[in-house]
Amino acid sequence: MKFIFRFLVLLLLVSTTGIVLAQSEKRPFQLTDLRKLVNVYDPQVSPDGGRVAFILSRADWEKDKRIPEIELVDVATRSVRSLTYNREGISNLQWSPDGNRLGFIAEDPESKKPQIFVMPMNGGDPVRITDSKTGVEEFSWSPDGKQVAFVAQDTIPNPEAIKHHEDAFRVTDNNYTVRAPLQPWHIWIVPSDTGKARQLTEGTWSLRSDQGTMSPLAWTPDGKAILFQKLPDVWEGNAWHCIIAEVDTNGGDIRTIVNGQGSGTPDYGPGSGILAFMRPRNGDQNNGNAVYVDIDGKITDATHELDRNINNYTWLPGGKALLLSGEKGTKGVIWYQPVNGAARELNLGDVDAGGKVSVSNNGVLAFVGSTPTHPSELYMMKSTGSLPERLTDLNAFVDTLAISRTEGIDWKGPNNFDEDGALTYPVAYKVGEKYPLVLVIHGGPEGASTVRFSPLVQLLAAQGFFVFQPNYRGSTNLGDAYQHAIFRDTGEGPGKDVMAGLAKVEATGMIDTSRIGITGWSYGGYMTSWLNGCYPDKWKAAVEGAALNDWVMDYTIAYYQTGDIYFFGGSPWVKKYWDIWRDQSPIIFADKVKAPTLIMGDAGDGNVPIVNSYEMYHALRDNGVHTEFYTYPADTHFPGDIVRTTDVYRRWVDWMVKYVK
Repeated sequence: MKFIFRFLVLLLLVSTTGIVLAQSEKRPFQLTDLRKLVNVYDPQVSPDGGRVAFILSRADWEKDKRIPEIELVDVATRSVRSLTYNREGISNLQWSPDGNRLGFIAEDPESKKPQIFVMPMNGGDPVRITDSKTGVEEFSWSPDGKQVAFVAQDTIPNPEAIKHHEDAFRVTDNNYTVRAPLQPWHIWIVPSDTGKARQLTEGTWSLRSDQGTMSPLAWTPDGKAILFQKLPDVWEGNAWHCIIAEVDTNGGDIRTIVNGQGSGTPDYGPGSGILAFMRPRNGDQNNGNAVYVDIDGKITDATHELDRNINNYTWLPGGKALLLSGEKGTKGVIWYQPVNGAARELNLGDVDAGGKVSVSNNGVLAFVGSTPTHPSELYMMKSTGSLPERLTDLNAFVDTLAISRTEGIDWKGPNNFDEDGALTYPVAYKVGEKYPLVLVIHGGPEGASTVRFSPLVQLLAAQGFFVFQPNYRGSTNLGDAYQHAIFRDTGEGPGKDVMAGLAKVEATGMIDTSRIGITGWSYGGYMTSWLNGCYPDKWKAAVEGAALNDWVMDYTIAYYQTGDIYFFGGSPWVKKYWDIWRDQSPIIFADKVKAPTLIMGDAGDGNVPIVNSYEMYHALRDNGVHTEFYTYPADTHFPGDIVRTTDVYRRWVDWMVKYVK
């Protein structure tokens, strides 16, 4: 559901006029190519701008796991070398303030718990500096580099009683998959050259939720205190009520710094001492995230003129401006945002930016990006005024395949909204012919479809389908008014947005309108279920993954709870709101469905509980609809391992080939 399962768009090698280039010698993207894709993430540029450390992971098909490595790129020579070998669970790269050491989290071979390791960059092996009994979740260097603050979960207070099965726990705001009471996460501090760690905070409140909501720690410029996002407890459903607090590094009472609920990701501007943080604009959870700044005690929305969702931010040297990342239309972009004044979009060429930008002390930028025809790689910019330069070529094999470009497409939707989406051509497209179409609807709903490279979309295009990825109200790419419009209109409005986009695609004359399939995962699954029932004569087949089919059930047993309330304004068990939750649940249209429907999901999904899928499966089957239902024995929202991911995509594509093509 709110898990943003974004299907990145694969592009086919078509000319700007839609004519296919000669590519008979190339084969299309195949399922086995999923194993070759290299993931690139967490780029960190050194303080002097001369090196970029990043994490890559490769799939090991036989062991069904991903193998992570830390790589280091020399910006001047473009040479790349590996810094780690045979380490598990690598994450959270961070340079020391002087650039002489690189810290990271990795699994300790003996305890099997994630711990902090520090690697000297002038040679030598990484040294483990923590020995947390529960493992480390997050860390941050002090301004002088002498200490490291980290987050770890409290230990179980009564392990012997639990072992003896004295283990009944009180149900509060936990989701239905929880099997034990969870302990909160708190701040610890340790010398960066090894030493005894000491705990700074304690209490029933927490720095992390059971589903991983947590923002980075931020030291004050003088190194005397640490800012953090304070959650009321460990449950994700209450994480929306977070605030920003502060604790002295010597311990003591907790002080509230920002009391606006939903606030997090605090960070001080280098040199300026200006505090920045993120919060849904105006405190409304149905708006996009804004970046606020505190200048001399006055808090303002630095991004109010953009009036759109911001995914993340990074301070620039001098602390007078920030870099923002987010979606604008059908592309991921970066903006230069002064703390006072209008933002300007950086020129990224055809690169679609993804994730947070890392910035050196002299203004060199590093980030992960992709292009319409190439998966994620590491990019750098010498300044905010230069063009991106690609530093890696880890997915070079894709360039040998028949990959085609994806076009952004826009239309005028209901309520006079300007709407858009991405349209991918069949790999063997010929002008004048008509082709079947598959809709792949993004999740969230706070997500967006852009013209990025997408394995799933390419697999469908390789089978001769046009693939349409529509954005709809609630999406994050078209401004706050559009994102907010899903409030109390979670099905009908977004459904009409999608159908208006489909009409625009059909008007191109390239689509065989008698052969259209509809698909999606998470909220994309919700939209699939909704449209499958509301427009039953439109679809030849449907695939719904982890679909939210019953809002009342989702609120009652999923981990969002309070988060779901923001869509409707009140509880589904209160008379005032009773009808709206039920009227906007796709399950009420199940008896109208005609299309053969494939249902998939994870057995232990606490996000969109698999019970949603069981409900739809029986409703369709009992009404004579051909339905197949496959569940994966995983406790995730999408089976992220390479074997199961491949299986999901295989079933997805095969269902469309069998019933639509």
